[in-house]
Amino acid sequence: NSRGTASLLKDSISLTDASASGLFEGHDLLRRGFTSVKSELLPSHPLELTEKNFQLNQDKTNFATLRNIQGIHAPLKLQMEFRAVKQVQRLPFLHSSNMAMDILRGNDECIGFEDILNDPSQSEIMGEPHMMMEHKLGLL
Repeated sequence: NSRGTASLLKDSISLTDASASGLFEGHDLLRRGFTSVKSELLPSHPLELTEKNFQLNQDKTNFATLRNIQGIHAPLKLQMEFRAVKQVQRLPFLHSSNMAMDILRGNDECIGFEDILNDPSQSEIMGEPHMMMEHKLGLL
């Protein structure tokens, strides 16, 4: 019964897995960078997850404090401003300092680790401008 076999194959194999960009595609170094086994492992220290989520936890605490002091409108307004600032970006091949986000978070007057050791001239982000724009626009 060829009809039964076709329906079994159709149910067991999804079309996205069989496409050229699916299961058998090689790793694209230009877009995704080098693969790292370390990133796939569990955290090596109990505080590692806390440190990775520090900014998110700090934002949640600030929003809760704002809500208790000023009401629901203050954290909602601040979250809308965060979203608006995140949407405005430079071209994907140019380094961005995210100054507006620093101002909203109050980090514009603080000197941190990333201010000294995050030199854009030593950045590995720079790539082929045309290819990076086509990827961002979904043409590739």
